[in-house]
Amino acid sequence: MNILGIWDGHDAGAVLLVDGRLVAAVNEERFTRRKLEVRFPHASIDACLALAGIDARSVDVVAVSTSDIAKTLTRVFPSAKERYYRVRRRKVDAGLSAVLTRRLKQRLTPFGPMRLSTSISRRAIASELRRTGISTTRLEIFDHHECHAWCAVSVAAAPSCAVLTIDGLGDGLSATTSVYRNDRLTRLTASSAAHSLGVFFEHVTMLLNMRELEDEGKVMALADYTAPVADADNPLLGVLAVEDGRIRAVSTGPALERRLRRVHWRCANEQFAHMAQRVVEVVCADLARDAVQRSGESSLAVAGGVASNIKATRAMRLTAGVSAVSVFPHMGDGGLALGAAIACARAHGEALSIDLSHLDLGPEYSPHQIESALSSHGLSFTRPACIESAVADLLARDAIALWFQGRMEYGPRALGHRSVLARPDRPLLRDRLNRVLKRRAWYQPFCPSVLESEAPRLFDDWDALTNPHMTMAYMVREHSRDVMSGVVGLDGSCRPQIVPDGASGPFVRLLQQMRVRMGVGAVLNTSFNIHGEPLVCTPEDAVDVYLRSGADAIALGSCLVVR
Repeated sequence: MNILGIWDGHDAGAVLLVDGRLVAAVNEERFTRRKLEVRFPHASIDACLALAGIDARSVDVVAVSTSDIAKTLTRVFPSAKERYYRVRRRKVDAGLSAVLTRRLKQRLTPFGPMRLSTSISRRAIASELRRTGISTTRLEIFDHHECHAWCAVSVAAAPSCAVLTIDGLGDGLSATTSVYRNDRLTRLTASSAAHSLGVFFEHVTMLLNMRELEDEGKVMALADYTAPVADADNPLLGVLAVEDGRIRAVSTGPALERRLRRVHWRCANEQFAHMAQRVVEVVCADLARDAVQRSGESSLAVAGGVASNIKATRAMRLTAGVSAVSVFPHMGDGGLALGAAIACARAHGEALSIDLSHLDLGPEYSPHQIESALSSHGLSFTRPACIESAVADLLARDAIALWFQGRMEYGPRALGHRSVLARPDRPLLRDRLNRVLKRRAWYQPFCPSVLESEAPRLFDDWDALTNPHMTMAYMVREHSRDVMSGVVGLDGSCRPQIVPDGASGPFVRLLQQMRVRMGVGAVLNTSFNIHGEPLVCTPEDAVDVYLRSGADAIALGSCLVVR
């Protein structure tokens, strides 16, 4: 059975299951080059079919997420979705029109699905699918948070677990608690979309003059740069609370934004960020505590946009009664296509084989395509006998290298296929990266990729391979902070990728080469893009970033260019 999962909203994308096996997963932004694309994922669908070697007529079922009223309206009127995208990303002038666009979005999104909205969504999606050549296939729509929950289960650390989904909102809800047991997912509690932790943090992000749904990570990073505020003195802690397993807000809608605006007026930006971040951590820890108590399971699986907040997921992991926390690596709405496909496969009794130990699920490009991209820009390249050794030599000499190898990663993190690399022990290199190549806020930290064998000596609270894909914060041991000084946050934490020593491919070999040169198998690893742009997909994208950036070298496959 060939199941195509699609998501046609914020961070649109597609996945393909062939006989229960995940063979392809991509997001539309990589092809359109618009960060967090909202248009229908035509290119993603084409890419998935090409990667599987099948045509549109071979798709048996298309699985889609979400049919609430707001989502349905944007399917019928794509221009409304495009308008909000441009407002949110600050691509239009500020003014009354932008304010009204935001207000309309806030008014419409809390409403859940109805039979009519689901029917209209079905027709609108079918119309778009026909443009891709999919016309006679069965179309099935699944609940937004059910899709998030199945994503969480796919990386669960135990055969049975509590499951939390926490995001802005979708299908009338903002969070759910479920239990996964005996191969069944049973919902226990649900929080209304009007009482949303994710929307709370969106408001905070916007008030700090950042882009909601995109810059929440900046808010989390900025929160470290102020003196701590005691919980008793934090006026935001009373805004949201967990009651009987559900999030409750004292103010909702525009009233919540007004309340936050009043608090922000009296605070420096970094203090406001700190107080809001504390709210997220406290509410998430309380939800985790309730989930394990209510479900009777100590292991917790998490998905949804709020799960991208690594300090919040760490707070969950350290909560009494929680034995382990597993975070789905594409935790936001960009992962909904996979959740819909899994839900569909289970509904049809399909045996599943979802291997997310590695996320190289996107396109790969031939040596000929790589050479053509380099030659078309007049770039001279060499073919070192060992590309990993050559790049390790450059990194050891304080170079910044762009790294393009194999199939593209699925999800928001660079995991050694489309990466920017540097030594992990050079704060000056970190600052150069922020200023010259990434062109982003100076206070945003970078992440390391490390060999699994290094993790116990580097991290204080290491919990094996539960979260290998940069989805969890760990404290760096005091004696290791010098060798990790370029990738450690102000609080001593970092968000690592853990690469098994026995893995295959050039990236693990590069880490092994770095251990020979530095004494630690680690690199600074950040996404191969300029800030505000998607991760690169093609060799042409990679060369374009190289030419526009201050990187010292680029390694594409076996080809090496040194500036």
